[in-house]
Amino acid sequence: MRRPGPWRRGLLLAALALLLGLLLAFHGEVPDHGGLGSLVETFLPWCGLPVPVLCAAALWRRSASAVTALLFPVAAWLSLFGGLLVPKSGEGADLTVVSHNVGAQNTDPAGTARALSTSGADLLALEELEPRVAATYEKALAARFPHHVVVGTVGLWSRLPLSDTRAVDVLRGDVGPLALTRAPEDVPVEPARALRATVATDRGPLAVYVAHLGSVRLMPRGGFWTDSRDAGAAKLTKAVAAERGDRVLVLGDMNGTLDDRVFDGLEEQLRSAHEEAGDGLGFSWPASFPMARIDQILVRGVEVRGAWTLPETGSDHLPVAAGIAW
Repeated sequence: MRRPGPWRRGLLLAALALLLGLLLAFHGEVPDHGGLGSLVETFLPWCGLPVPVLCAAALWRRSASAVTALLFPVAAWLSLFGGLLVPKSGEGADLTVVSHNVGAQNTDPAGTARALSTSGADLLALEELEPRVAATYEKALAARFPHHVVVGTVGLWSRLPLSDTRAVDVLRGDVGPLALTRAPEDVPVEPARALRATVATDRGPLAVYVAHLGSVRLMPRGGFWTDSRDAGAAKLTKAVAAERGDRVLVLGDMNGTLDDRVFDGLEEQLRSAHEEAGDGLGFSWPASFPMARIDQILVRGVEVRGAWTLPETGSDHLPVAAGIAW
């Protein structure tokens, strides 16, 4: 019997390639039942990993159909992330901004503070700032930043004057598996996880938000639990929409990537500094082996001249930075 021709060999590989392409191209259509959609979108760049494996198998099988089908996921991946592979950083920034989740389990907050003080930042946003170590950061950063404000577990340090500082509600204490077992009055009151401040620049006021949205959990029976994060994203989106000023900056740990559909409303109002002027995929978590960019710098009304990540500091997140100009 004659062997099948190159177009009839590897049909299973071709089918897998087409399915992978469909996942990348239409990830927004993946049902979010049990948080599946959010989970896929959080690690969406990694969906390109099967491509070289399928390509090697297709070449080994000498399957023309599989090799041709692989063009679909390659094109879909490049349309989503190819722009991040092209260096776009420039010069001429008026302000350097840095955001860092310093980590509640950080065993060397003083070392983290020293590293951040030499980062060149003009504005420094800190998240997961435990009250017991807040004084450590205040002392170490005082020389570089004469102005600062701490609200709950987030803080903003600035070389420029700050005003109109206030807490921003991004919490929902009545969601999640544990909350279902308690009466509303029994839900504990958590410290604020977001703030808003006005920075006085030589070009006028700049509204700055520092936010740490709710955590997400991968639960054996409940799937990928994102209720608290999603509620916070909706509240942050509403707060930014109410801003009357032209210049807005949002910094923080969003516990999700901007590929996640829950941030669509925020992206309609703001631009990602990294997507606009970053080099590479810019993963920021976990610091030991970064797999996702869940720490964000979002802007409106300013130009982005560059975006990058900074070295490890002792936290489980990498600091993220951007240079902005008017």
